[in-house]
Amino acid sequence: MEERIERFLAALGRDRGFSPNTVSAYRNDLTQFCHFLCEQHAVQSWAELSETILTNYVLYLRERGYANATVARKVAAVKSFCHYLVECGELRHDPAAELPSPKVDKFIPRAITPEQVEALLAQPARERTPEALRDKAMLETLYASGMRVSELTALDVDDLDLEAGQVRCGNKPERQRWVPLSPSAIAALDEYLQLGRPFLRQSPTEQALFLNHRGSRLTRQGFWLILKSYAEAAELGDITPHTLRHTFAAHALTRGRALREIQQVLGHVSISTTQVYQQVAEQVGRANGHALVSTVAACYDNNGSE
Repeated sequence: MEERIERFLAALGRDRGFSPNTVSAYRNDLTQFCHFLCEQHAVQSWAELSETILTNYVLYLRERGYANATVARKVAAVKSFCHYLVECGELRHDPAAELPSPKVDKFIPRAITPEQVEALLAQPARERTPEALRDKAMLETLYASGMRVSELTALDVDDLDLEAGQVRCGNKPERQRWVPLSPSAIAALDEYLQLGRPFLRQSPTEQALFLNHRGSRLTRQGFWLILKSYAEAAELGDITPHTLRHTFAAHALTRGRALREIQQVLGHVSISTTQVYQQVAEQVGRANGHALVSTVAACYDNNGSE
């Protein structure tokens, strides 16, 4: 049974272009599902799946106290896998076709205020070490571009065009895009390239932009720890790399940038994904004591479509 799961996961990455992180999440959810089938129902083949067993699995997840969003994700993984089993002939009909998913409240991302961003960016500026220059450049770049942390750590030196004031990001060729940088991000990157990176680099052939103390590419986990330490020093509480992505979008809206432009910068396929930042911007505006600059009307054509 595990072999069929691995074939499904391989298809997700190969045919549907899912990221390694997404495939890993599917693997965890389907492995848990497989263990449930073997331990609770003694299922020995996928052909034994039934609507009753799947309903019991949902009840099992609820009894274990999982949040609605987590249950919904796990159910979605099972639904996708069952559909795959039908497609490959393992099942005659889809037992998950009518399997209900719990209702999940719409998630509103968290953003921090401009004053909090300023406090965060001030932390690495307290020192002039190569690591501090790197950290300042990373934080400035993330806030100026709204890129994902995986895109940030994947940057190579050749992805920068400081003369044009932009950076190329995107882990997939079809998602690559040039994103404009703020003057402060350009200055921080230039200083890092001149006074920081040469002291961190150990191999003349290393192409990674942001390097760790061993001279190799900084990892997502490494950046997470760096951000956490600066957030604590700035007394911002628990923030994540994605918090800065949300903050970029919210602040860009309050400054009058169009939703369509923000969609392109963030690399969202659908503008509906970007629209949630209207509510985030309103929250930031209230916290910062000023009204949101409305830009929504300029983002749609006359019939209100994308």
